[in-house]
Amino acid sequence: MSEVIRKLQAVALDCADPVRLAEFYAELLGGRVVADPEDSDWVEVHGFEGTPLACQRVDGYRAPEWPGQERPQQLHLDFDVDDLEGEEKRALALGATVLERTDQLRPEANWRIYADPAGHPFCLCLH
Repeated sequence: MSEVIRKLQAVALDCADPVRLAEFYAELLGGRVVADPEDSDWVEVHGFEGTPLACQRVDGYRAPEWPGQERPQQLHLDFDVDDLEGEEKRALALGATVLERTDQLRPEANWRIYADPAGHPFCLCLH
């Protein structure tokens, strides 16, 4: 009988510039960039609560398109926040862009959708 996987090691995001993307998420999450000087194509973000993020260089990377599906997002990240307005300002200052302020479009929604500097969608969710 096989054992179950006990821990998610990392979530890896494809991108053109893994250092830049790792720096964005390190600042956003209060983590730190962990880079291997021997492998500049893989950079991780550690030191925050949750599963580490990895940023992986992909030649010819094309950012996901949201909400279109010509280049689908395939995954997105959700982050719990206590102050949606404050965290939005911080994310934008770090290089994120607003895709949709869902909470302003639908009264039952408690999230907003952004793109990180490489174009990956992520949500800030008020909890």
